[in-house]
Amino acid sequence: MEKQEQHDTDDVKEAATEEPVFHHLMAGKSITVLGTAHVSKTSADKVKELLASGQYDGVAIELCPSRYNSMIDPDSLAKMDLFQVFKQGKASMVIASLALGAYQQKMAEEFGIEPGAEMRMAIDQAREMNSEIHLIDREVGTTLKRVYNNVPWWKKMGILGGLLGSVVSNEKVSEEEVERLKEGDILETTFAQFAEEAKELFEPLIDERDRYMAARLEQIVSSSDNQSILAVVGAGHLKGIESYLTKDEQISTLEQLHTNAQQTLDRLDALPEKSRWPKIIPWLIVAVLLTGFAIGFNKSTDLGMQLIIYWVLINGSLSALGAALARGHPLTIVGAFIAAPLTSLNPTIGAGMVTAAIELYLRKPNVGDFSALRKDTTHLSGWWKNKVARTLLVFFFSTIGSAIGTYVAGFKIFESLVK
Repeated sequence: MEKQEQHDTDDVKEAATEEPVFHHLMAGKSITVLGTAHVSKTSADKVKELLASGQYDGVAIELCPSRYNSMIDPDSLAKMDLFQVFKQGKASMVIASLALGAYQQKMAEEFGIEPGAEMRMAIDQAREMNSEIHLIDREVGTTLKRVYNNVPWWKKMGILGGLLGSVVSNEKVSEEEVERLKEGDILETTFAQFAEEAKELFEPLIDERDRYMAARLEQIVSSSDNQSILAVVGAGHLKGIESYLTKDEQISTLEQLHTNAQQTLDRLDALPEKSRWPKIIPWLIVAVLLTGFAIGFNKSTDLGMQLIIYWVLINGSLSALGAALARGHPLTIVGAFIAAPLTSLNPTIGAGMVTAAIELYLRKPNVGDFSALRKDTTHLSGWWKNKVARTLLVFFFSTIGSAIGTYVAGFKIFESLVK
């Protein structure tokens, strides 16, 4: 009987070797980390095969609580309060999250497999076998905020543009190429060209999450009754997790292991401290502009009025253009023209807040818009067709238009003063 059990275990390990995998012993407990491609049918089948063997009493998956809840409750987006999203400054994060999800969905549709199918398979199999489920990835919102904080301001727009561009690209990807993506991280494929060249992206997006998931596995070993754990992660994290687990092999007691893991998690969960400059610079710009207006009126009333006309026309027109590009309601476009010159002189509120509020009032999204949001955002036209996505675009484009208008009008005012 013992020989049969050993034979079954060997069979499982042999099967696992067909996919990127490593086995690790820690405090007398076994951890098997399986690398997968998040849109690969082969990976989903392998997860099912391993869990069906009955060798594992714990399943760890590369999901954070919010992504897990979204996976098991597809209608969770319908509970999103759009106005609070704008008010709390989370619109860019929502757009980035949608774009990441849309990219995965777009790839998955090409091969007839659900995004994250191997994760869902792990969840379903674990439930069926009454195995404990552990979520080991860091909250996606925290990761995106740390990415945003790490990237210089002049690169942020390029990255967001590249992210959106990857969603609307018509370029086809072969299934063989998807399999080769096991050498990378499918979740971050959209950032690949940036992450390879920029340490500021690689660190929070990949390396920190490697360390985080390794710490979560250490925490599970030190605090759960699971004796054999299968961890299902994107294959791009495999080497990093192995490296960090190996580094902590010298920790002698479960208590020390738990303490070390918790300290690591607390550090990596901490949101970056906000710099004072992003708050100070807008007020400095307002002070400079108001000083310019004052100098203009001091020289002559006509010059002062001319400067104000420049300000209103340039700032308002570019913000209105942004709202128009997002195909906002005609009254939203008018609202952008009126609001931008005023909100640009009040850093506590942005033009996008006003235009998004107008758009929400005039074209209130229904439950169907929220339900179709993930699917609609996989196609370029869907961003404008779906009322939720279009409102996000109205916010984003009118904000960008107003920001550009502020600088263009500012230079025009300066030019007029020095003539």
